[in-house]
Amino acid sequence: MKGIIFTEFFELVDERFSFETTEHLIEMSHLPSGGIYTSIGTYDPQEIVTLVTNLSTLTGISIPDLLKEFGRHLFKRFLISFPAFFEGIKSPMEFLPRVDDYVHLEVRKLYPDAELPSFACTMPEPGMMIMTYRSKRNLPDLAEGLILACIDYFGESFLVRRETGQGDPPETRFIITAQ
Repeated sequence: MKGIIFTEFFELVDERFSFETTEHLIEMSHLPSGGIYTSIGTYDPQEIVTLVTNLSTLTGISIPDLLKEFGRHLFKRFLISFPAFFEGIKSPMEFLPRVDDYVHLEVRKLYPDAELPSFACTMPEPGMMIMTYRSKRNLPDLAEGLILACIDYFGESFLVRRETGQGDPPETRFIITAQ
């Protein structure tokens, strides 16, 4: 997993809780990396699982809620770091289908060894999108946080419903419907 995920996770913990919480989290997690990450490095994805699990223990916030909050945080960082991804885009229904074929393509140029999730979008009817998430990391709560932040950014009202399918890891379908 790319280091930028870890550095941004620590940014969230610093902002939401405190620098001391981040330090305590690193100490209690006994990470192979020692909790030292560079944004371009590649690290064991189990470390993020350990960090989120331990943060849940420290704060009493559920793991799904922490991952959704992290997804929202990442979206805000993407807005700052990659403004070109959003130029000329007017709605989440216009942006979300571009994640796999444009955004991830550009990310792979920056990080060729990144293992990115896949998102396939279909629009079965006007005002409705089905976004199917697949990832070896199996972090659908993180994906949901990103989707919710995208909807908020464009200021539109959508209902997001989630269905988990079969497979290893299971695919997750997000049914996004205009309100």
